Amino acid sequence: MIDEGPATRTDRPPSRPDGWRRWWLVLFALVIVVGAGFAVGRRIEQGNPASAAPSVSSAPVVSSSPSSSPEPSIEATTKPAPKPTKAAPPPTHGPGVFTYAATRGPVSGTKGPLRRFKVAVERGSGEDVTAFATAVAATLGDKRSWTGTGQLRLQQVPGAEKADFTVFLATRDTAGKMCLQGGTNIRVGGVPYTSCRTTGRAIINLDRWRLSSTPYLKAKISLAVYRQYVINHEVGHELGHHHQNCPKAGGPAPVMVQQTLTLRGCTAYAWPTRNGKIFTGPAI
Repeated sequence: MIDEGPATRTDRPPSRPDGWRRWWLVLFALVIVVGAGFAVGRRIEQGNPASAAPSVSSAPVVSSSPSSSPEPSIEATTKPAPKPTKAAPPPTHGPGVFTYAATRGPVSGTKGPLRRFKVAVERGSGEDVTAFATAVAATLGDKRSWTGTGQLRLQQVPGAEKADFTVFLATRDTAGKMCLQGGTNIRVGGVPYTSCRTTGRAIINLDRWRLSSTPYLKAKISLAVYRQYVINHEVGHELGHHHQNCPKAGGPAPVMVQQTLTLRGCTAYAWPTRNGKIFTGPAI
């Protein structure tokens, strides 16, 4: 009989080297997991949560339900700009009664005889007598006006005092009557149109004071300049000056040209002097 020796055992535990290998693998896996978690935590602490959590859109939420108070459209809320209102036309007639300015002005000019004047505005014209008197005094007291020649002095005095002449502002119908009484017809197309002078009176037509004249409007000359012209022109008549013609085509018109009707080839000019000297044109 053959002796086979002790039987070989197949269920014995693995040798020591195999056991250590499995434990090392487990430990290595744990180290990787712990390291990954630590890295994620560090990123969150450093303000970069996007790598640790899904991103959330910051856009505002738009409700799909209709609003109880919808935003009004621009067309519904924007009102058209109001149209500019036209100035009321000046009254065409008045009572023929005048209010006189109470102002006493300084003496304008340095040489020559002194002539005193008063200023009056027709009642119901809508014009303030003090404002009109201020405009008249400012024009006649200007160095470019008649006192700038060095041959005349002018001074405004109150209405209760004696004066050499009066500057009137009158509605067109009253101006027409006053001028006609002095021998001057100021009608154009049947309507009192221009201003005039009668003895001791320089009469300014309210229509022209408010509306200017066709030559000045076509040349786009301001109303203020036309007012200076018409004062100087009518007072010029009272001082003895007559109508004149244009001395040079394209040049300034002498103040005694009838610039209310035509410039006669000249350009508008409101003053009787230029460069300190009287400025005239050929007599008509």
